[in-house]
Amino acid sequence: MPPPCPDPQLPRLLERIEQQLLPQLLLRSVHPHDPVRVLQLPQPWRILGCGNYAAVVNHPHHPQLVVKVYAPGRHGLREEVEVYRRIGSHPAYSECYHAGERYLVLRRLQGTTLYDCLRQGLPIPLRAIHDVDQALVYARNRGLHGHDVHGRNVMLHDGRGLIVDISDFLNPEPCTAWRDLRLAYVLLYRPLIGPLRLRAPAPLLHGVRKAYRLFRKLRGRRGEH
Repeated sequence: MPPPCPDPQLPRLLERIEQQLLPQLLLRSVHPHDPVRVLQLPQPWRILGCGNYAAVVNHPHHPQLVVKVYAPGRHGLREEVEVYRRIGSHPAYSECYHAGERYLVLRRLQGTTLYDCLRQGLPIPLRAIHDVDQALVYARNRGLHGHDVHGRNVMLHDGRGLIVDISDFLNPEPCTAWRDLRLAYVLLYRPLIGPLRLRAPAPLLHGVRKAYRLFRKLRGRRGEH
């Protein structure tokens, strides 16, 4: 059973989703490892972010909620519902209030992703890193796996760390994304980037992301031999 929704107008939101958003929304998934593209979005809906499986949007009349819509051909919605069922209520995670055929209604998490913190030169406190560590332990204790936790999936709000995408937490394959990011935080960010308030331009971050993906792929191949 889903948790109680903070918005008493959830039924009205569901009407808006079914009658306005879904009929007019056009999503395109170009590559499974790149964010989906929103080609058309009806007013007054707003895009909050795009992941590799889905786009996250919200309606201004429902500021506490977001709608995560899966792109055509992208699977995993039912698995994500199960992840939220196991997570339950935890301050570092969102909650799922409704699951449709190709969308979820979630509690909105406010904040700035670590990726954008680097881009804007915003400080990332150590406490936020510890928050994510503890949230991942919590997930493991519920039979889940901290899979694909990276700079775009971790958010900072009032100095605390939040994990905004847990869609892959049923995946049992080893994933070192958070371990590697944490190591970079300790070795590079804390002694150099943070104190100097350096801003990393988006093209540089994009290049690092591509290089890291290639590194993980090559490392995985070496592990197979």
